[in-house]
Amino acid sequence: MKIRKTDLIDYRAFRLHKLNTPEFSHLKYLLFWPIYGVMFATVERGWIRDSYTPIHCALDDAIPFCELFLLPYLFWFVYLIGVIAYTLLCDARAFRRMMKFIILSYSVAILAYILFPNCQELRPEGFARDNVLTRFIAHFYQFDTNTNVCPSIHVIGSVAAMLGAWDSRHFGSAGWRAAFAVAAALISVSTVFIKQHSVLDVAAAIPVCVLAYLFAYGKEGPGVPEPPRGEESPSLSGRT
Repeated sequence: MKIRKTDLIDYRAFRLHKLNTPEFSHLKYLLFWPIYGVMFATVERGWIRDSYTPIHCALDDAIPFCELFLLPYLFWFVYLIGVIAYTLLCDARAFRRMMKFIILSYSVAILAYILFPNCQELRPEGFARDNVLTRFIAHFYQFDTNTNVCPSIHVIGSVAAMLGAWDSRHFGSAGWRAAFAVAAALISVSTVFIKQHSVLDVAAAIPVCVLAYLFAYGKEGPGVPEPPRGEESPSLSGRT
């Protein structure tokens, strides 16, 4: 996969008065991120409840802690931000559809946290091994609260990035699709192995993703549409 300069959307031509034009209207989706940041900070830090419902199932106890899964867990940030940045720069159509998925699914997750305050009590009190990964996780536990976990935004974001990549013109081949699917699966699995989430948090993310998928992609599904005969697809020119 090689991205050429001609593949990039020419933002040098952007002016604020062009925000509602077909060429740049997709940029308005970026407004969701500060709104989401305020919403998440409110439910996570600013609105502390008297009690939270612990999320737990028997399978959680059967899954051992494994610090190696910290690596795919942290890769989530590169994975999600990378696909957002790529689609923003190269494929407005894929960016728009991916952001529709994120806006609905993340909003549903925040609503779930408000209506059903929940937490997890799965974190180990100590680690069998002392290494750089377990030390990092210990500090991470102190920074990240164990509340507002179901459904898992980590899982939802992984699916969003996978679908966004599948929907783009550079990553539409079977090989790339498989690679992004494996990455999403590893990230999702990592959440239960480093005891950041219950299996139930992962399961609860699935119907949220299905709902967001239908809203953002519909029956068409992710993928570059076939251009009319003799014409170039709008997504291939980077203009939608």
